Amino acid sequence: IPIHHYAIPLWIGYALITGTVATGCWVIAHECGHGAFCRRKWLENAIGYIIHSLMLVPYFSWQRSHSIHHARTNHLELGETHVPVKGTETANSNSKTTRSTWQQRRRGAWEIFTHLAIGWPLYLMFGLTGGPIRGMTNHFWPYWPFSSALFPGKWKAKVLASTVGVLTTLIALIAWAWYAGSIIPVLLLYGGPYLVVNAWLVLYTWLHHTDVDVPHLDATQWTWIRGAFLTVDRPYGRLLNTLHHGIGSTHVVHHLCPAIPHYHAQEATDAIKNAFPDLYRFDATPIHRALWRIAIHCDFVWPHYDDWRFKHHADEQSI
Repeated sequence: IPIHHYAIPLWIGYALITGTVATGCWVIAHECGHGAFCRRKWLENAIGYIIHSLMLVPYFSWQRSHSIHHARTNHLELGETHVPVKGTETANSNSKTTRSTWQQRRRGAWEIFTHLAIGWPLYLMFGLTGGPIRGMTNHFWPYWPFSSALFPGKWKAKVLASTVGVLTTLIALIAWAWYAGSIIPVLLLYGGPYLVVNAWLVLYTWLHHTDVDVPHLDATQWTWIRGAFLTVDRPYGRLLNTLHHGIGSTHVVHHLCPAIPHYHAQEATDAIKNAFPDLYRFDATPIHRALWRIAIHCDFVWPHYDDWRFKHHADEQSI
């Protein structure tokens, strides 16, 4: 593809296709972090470390934070990633002033952009949407000025080892730009697909655990099994499920037993459906519609009987 402004549509297509395919590699590294890829742990960690480092992901750091996400799914205080904020009177007042169709659409577009475009690096660097109890965290540096609560004991050394892997990739990218005499080839060949991979990652995680009817739980309400069953499977279609190893359509069983490899996940999901039909969650809403609904309506959570829910204004017109 020529590096020229008239080829911008081709470069966008390249980024979308390459990033979408590369997300499957990301999922394999994710399985390595769960111990679901192979029996030799050293090999598993080596594969996961290399793949994630090449994608600027700190492997061991994220392995740790992701394990907490699994251990405290949909927990309002101890959860990790996409933890909603509890509503207040101020938030309620502000919400009432943003009921117009235009304002809600603007808010939805902003939420989608920030989540998909910059949400992942902001989480890694500052812990945005992470659990409130751990403060501002950093997946590359577990010391001051950041909170070390997410990475106790031996994990600090593992965080630094992960940072070395990411820095190695960054140095290689800088060397590539220097050799090419311009940063443009790096941005086009690596940067575009990198952003697409990040967008897929955030999209999956956001939609797995958020929707207008998906509760969150405080410390008095939460149990591990209840939290795990608040995960939502969605219809991503045969192509994406093949490329991404079914991560979006078999995620409930992944939270119940993360050591199940992806090639047994559909079989296990079918078993869960049959065994727990009243607990298993599947939303057949097309992905783009579900994303738009969540971006517009899922901001603050409020007390609702024995859980916390997003305040969805059912009397408002369809957006």
